[in-house]
Amino acid sequence: MRTIADNVPASDVAGPLAGWTGEQKHVVAASFLGWTLDAFDFFLLVFVLKDIAAEFHTEVADVSFAILLTLAMRPIGALLFGRAADRWGRRPALMVNVLLYSILEFASGFAPSLTALLVLRALYGIAMGGEWGVGASLAMESIPPHARGFVSGLLQSGYPTGYFLASIVYGLLFSVIGWRGMFMVGVIPALLVFYIRRNVPESPVFERSRAAKRPDMLQLLRQHWRLGLYAVVLMTAFNFFSHGTQDIYPTFLELQHKLSAHEVSLVAIIYNLGAICGGLLFGVLSERYGRRRCIVIAAILSLPVIPLWAYGGSIALLATGAFLMQFMVQGAWGVIPVHLNELSPSDARGTFPGFVYQLGNLIASVNAPLQAGIAAHYGGNYAFALAGVAAVVAIVIAVLTALGREARGIRFVD
Repeated sequence: MRTIADNVPASDVAGPLAGWTGEQKHVVAASFLGWTLDAFDFFLLVFVLKDIAAEFHTEVADVSFAILLTLAMRPIGALLFGRAADRWGRRPALMVNVLLYSILEFASGFAPSLTALLVLRALYGIAMGGEWGVGASLAMESIPPHARGFVSGLLQSGYPTGYFLASIVYGLLFSVIGWRGMFMVGVIPALLVFYIRRNVPESPVFERSRAAKRPDMLQLLRQHWRLGLYAVVLMTAFNFFSHGTQDIYPTFLELQHKLSAHEVSLVAIIYNLGAICGGLLFGVLSERYGRRRCIVIAAILSLPVIPLWAYGGSIALLATGAFLMQFMVQGAWGVIPVHLNELSPSDARGTFPGFVYQLGNLIASVNAPLQAGIAAHYGGNYAFALAGVAAVVAIVIAVLTALGREARGIRFVD
């Protein structure tokens, strides 16, 4: 059973990093790297859509279906790995998960046809879907409560950090190794398994409740269906917010603004730096001002940035708009790891956050083909497709979050 703790502002303690043990630092580092490298493997694809299309003699919209499949399969991974984490522990589930997504990323580089690539990306989606929920629950259950906001922002900044690394690899290596070599580089995260095995302990909350009888999935659904439904709708909007502002943006820069691979890489590096800064800042601020308030502010502040981000007339204006847009998008997202874990039923924290997140991904998985289709319908106008999706979902997120429940400071007990 959970109880509400006093809400102590982060500024009233010695700081979010005060009182940490060495093991807690290793846990957070492993969770951050797991999500960073997962995102790195995912975003390698968004830079090479047109190159894959050219090799397989098809359209970009057809190749973008791989993104849809990856996102659509993530709920399966969240459920499988989440239930494994609730049954056998967060640590072993995380190790198996990282190893699996690394192997499947590497195999994608050997795809002999578009069909084979689509199958591999679907399987990769299962592996990718498990990492976020397992890693977030391991971290949130292991750290001091006053550090949750900071760690939430840090963990979520792993996503744009992975995108940032992918953009560097694309800018430096693509001309040498091609799109197949890009995927083969994605096997590097497998090395993280050795670090987890050597340095990362199991969640203390899981250890205390290891012997407890856990409800099955149907019981959990019956007990918490209202919360689950709300969380899925919220995460659907959030996933449209992130993927709607990220996945097609490199293609928009290449096709509509005719930027080179080097220029696209530079813009991507810039806007991912904004994303990292936004996630960290709003995660920390949520410890003082509340999870919901910070999400609403970040979502609303993204609206006036849309014209610059989608319709900037030069590479400098586009890069500035992209930096500010991702600052706000990932600012809102930076609160999500802690918000979902605090809302989660205590006996399903390995499953609930990741599963509702990835169900939202399933619904939002139509984003890439949707935006590519809208752009094609309007004569290649990617700016219109990007701006329309971003504006709608920003408003929806602000409304849904304002109507939700605040659980800042809740105690994680078995």
